[in-house]
Amino acid sequence: MQNKGVWIALGLLPLILLAGLIGVFVVKGTGIEAEPAAPVEVIEFQKVVLTPNSFDITLRNSGPGEATVAQVLVDDAVWNGSMTPSQTIPRLGTANLQIPYPWVEGDPYEIKLITSNGLIFAHEIPVATATPELSRETLWSYSLIGLYVGVVPVALGLLWFPFVRQLGKQGMHFLLAITIGLLMFLLIDTALEAWEEAVETPRGFFAQPLVILIALATFLLLQRLGEAGENKASGLRLSFLIALSIGLHNLGEGLAIGSSFAAGEAALGTFLIIGFTLHNITEGLGIIAPLANQRPSFRYFVLLALLAGGPAIVGTWIGGAAATPLFIAICLAIGAGAIMQVIVAVSQFMRQEVTSKINWLSWSNLSGVGLGLAIMYVTKVFI
Repeated sequence: MQNKGVWIALGLLPLILLAGLIGVFVVKGTGIEAEPAAPVEVIEFQKVVLTPNSFDITLRNSGPGEATVAQVLVDDAVWNGSMTPSQTIPRLGTANLQIPYPWVEGDPYEIKLITSNGLIFAHEIPVATATPELSRETLWSYSLIGLYVGVVPVALGLLWFPFVRQLGKQGMHFLLAITIGLLMFLLIDTALEAWEEAVETPRGFFAQPLVILIALATFLLLQRLGEAGENKASGLRLSFLIALSIGLHNLGEGLAIGSSFAAGEAALGTFLIIGFTLHNITEGLGIIAPLANQRPSFRYFVLLALLAGGPAIVGTWIGGAAATPLFIAICLAIGAGAIMQVIVAVSQFMRQEVTSKINWLSWSNLSGVGLGLAIMYVTKVFI
């Protein structure tokens, strides 16, 4: 028992000494008295909502210390604005700024904030238009958009199943190789979108390393669950995993569409609907690739369509509520990790099916991967 107490004390000793060192720095300081040449403040416009005769803005302080908004300007004219809970925003804190202003539909505006230290932060509104309000009608509209973008094109892709069943062993491998190409493109696309959202996130949240860590953690978790749950990959289970990973990707697409409409960019949102619908029909083909030798029920196909396309509906809801870049980045990072794991699972499935007549890395399979990448690239061009 005495030895155990000594062992615990030795384990705590470095932490106790570290706490003492930090305490010395807090009380005595670093010994360097030089002040910074200029104050360091960062205020970001996290959300801008245009309501009749008003700009309602959510601000976030992503600087190293608190920041105080001293003055508000609209088109370089000083304007009154009320801030809640206070004009002083703590580090990583938020505040709501309401600016009564008779803005005109279609006109551009520039809003500037001047802090108590004289720093200026600006936000441009290229075309003023009322921000859509969330209501039962708008939620229903978002649901239809998610249905058109996610569920319907994926379901249409699943209609290739009778054609796929007529393929031989070599044809099935070629189709699985195409699926790997599709997933590789989705992985790169999702990872880049997650990184872009992380760049837009306030720096104090360290979103870029967080995106990498979440993607890796998702991959490792799914890989561990896959190894614990089965000895050999099955076609039914693999199609389920592919649908799940595609669903997480489509969640990000729904977020992009919902955010476009929430920002009043209806033309961009409509363009994204057409592009994503064309893009997503190829995903159904990837989902049914492992099912060539299976006889799943109709209900299973319904489940696959909802699993792969349904998250697009949820994404439009969240995007329509103006989700933060950090939340979107986290969702996309989870999707990237899931897609990465499914690529590994499909590769393992192909290797299990290898015979003396089929080479896993044959020119046919490699060309299938290239074709999958090409299909996704061409359809992505329309987005």
